[in-house]
Amino acid sequence: MAEFKHYSVMLGEAVESLNIKPDGVYVDATAGGGGHSYEIASRLTTGKLYCVDQDSDAIAAAKKRLEPFMDRVEFIKDNFENLKFFLSCQLIDGILLDLGISSYQLDTPERGFSYMHDAPLDMRMNRDAQFDCRKLINEYSVEELTRVLRDWGEERFAYKIARNIVETREVKPIETTGELVEIVERSIPAAQREHHAEKRTFQALRIEVNRELDIIEPTIRNAADMMNPGGRIVVITFHSLEDRIVKQTFADLSRGCTCPPDFPVCVCGNKPKGRVITRKPILPSKKELEENSRSKSAKLRVFEKI
Repeated sequence: MAEFKHYSVMLGEAVESLNIKPDGVYVDATAGGGGHSYEIASRLTTGKLYCVDQDSDAIAAAKKRLEPFMDRVEFIKDNFENLKFFLSCQLIDGILLDLGISSYQLDTPERGFSYMHDAPLDMRMNRDAQFDCRKLINEYSVEELTRVLRDWGEERFAYKIARNIVETREVKPIETTGELVEIVERSIPAAQREHHAEKRTFQALRIEVNRELDIIEPTIRNAADMMNPGGRIVVITFHSLEDRIVKQTFADLSRGCTCPPDFPVCVCGNKPKGRVITRKPILPSKKELEENSRSKSAKLRVFEKI
């Protein structure tokens, strides 16, 4: 395995936002290379950290990095959407969700995440999963591909790209990222083609392959149900689609009553589960942006259980 390199975005801000208790129970639900996990574990004495990731390479790297804290860390290879299942009845005091793709995944050509390298179409965060980008590209209909590119990539030329994908694969299956880049480039008029215009298409396909947006809201709601009073949910997002889901879910959990506003009294009985700590998201510092340009779009939001 190549060295798992990953810059832990807003490391200090994220860990401080968890408000860690030395005897608390915490979950790093997107462990990556273990950067955030290391800082969380170092603040625990009798507490426990569950280090979760669906990528085997990430788990291996995190285990190596967290060797000094093996007495307080448990590693779980799974998707964070299964939080309630792999933690069963365990109550927690905090959870961190860093929703960004790791630098290791982007910079490892054979993973197929990057439009910068010609490699087999893959994009699976969990390499044991059966569904990959190659299947998506060669099996989805024009309508399904258009939906993915439009909704997940906010791509203006979604239909044209989708149509050209289907026409190309009728001749031969599309196998590589390089072939896909070529299709995207000829689908966008030259006068409107931005630098790396294929970025939106690759984002959209990655989101669809890994169901990234579908699992955010239910995971946050499950985490709130499993949280001890005073516990915190910390989420780092990297594009507007993710951030909108997090913001709306936090707002719903803090609102409580869902009755129509014209009802004279509450009949739903729903109570607020917590409060939003960050009315406005926390953004990366100037220093961090100088060190890691990939942090540019990051936003951090915090919710606290009551």
